[in-house]
Amino acid sequence: MKISQLFDLNYTAAADYLNGFDYAWEALGGIKQAILEIGNSLDKNEYSQVSKDVWVHKTATVAPTAFLGAPCIIGANTEVRHCAFIRGSALVGKGCVVGNSVELKNVILFDGVQVPHYNYVGDSILGHKSHMGAGSITSNVKSDKSPVTVRDGKTCIQTGLKKFGAILGDFVEVGCNSVLNPGTVIGRGTNIYPLSSVRGVVPANSIYKSAQNIVYKIDKQRD
Repeated sequence: MKISQLFDLNYTAAADYLNGFDYAWEALGGIKQAILEIGNSLDKNEYSQVSKDVWVHKTATVAPTAFLGAPCIIGANTEVRHCAFIRGSALVGKGCVVGNSVELKNVILFDGVQVPHYNYVGDSILGHKSHMGAGSITSNVKSDKSPVTVRDGKTCIQTGLKKFGAILGDFVEVGCNSVLNPGTVIGRGTNIYPLSSVRGVVPANSIYKSAQNIVYKIDKQRD
């Protein structure tokens, strides 16, 4: 589940930044600085700097009740709806939807991502055209506040991060009212059933019904 397996980097302004890492969670600590560097290099004919360290593409739509905290970039043709709360350190790509009462913090949203209804997304990266159903959230801190681990079967990777929500590969669909627990990594093209509590690594091109019931969309062995 390296970055190259999860994402097509042609669909994010953070491509050069992400190329510097093997695993997506390694990039979480530097999102703020990356946004500042990208923001200061944006074409002023295409982006408006609406406040200090907040850049909005001129084709984007931002509701008057939405809050854009710095640093933040809102891409072309993206819609930020009423009462969205972008706390800061958020890179939102092209053609995205950030909906009502959605909260974003320390995130990269690739182009075409939809978080349209009552979602919390923190310390996470969402791949191209991934979608989180209404009420689904990323839980980014363990209850005992210990560092987050990533579990793939019997393998356990120590990330050293106290805050790490979820990594969604391209075209992931998360069902309504699901919780993605700290350290969740979901492979490309996977569907998560509604009301799921997900943790660890979920393979690509699969359907997650429960931790004990994951089926593949294509009948083939895992790579």
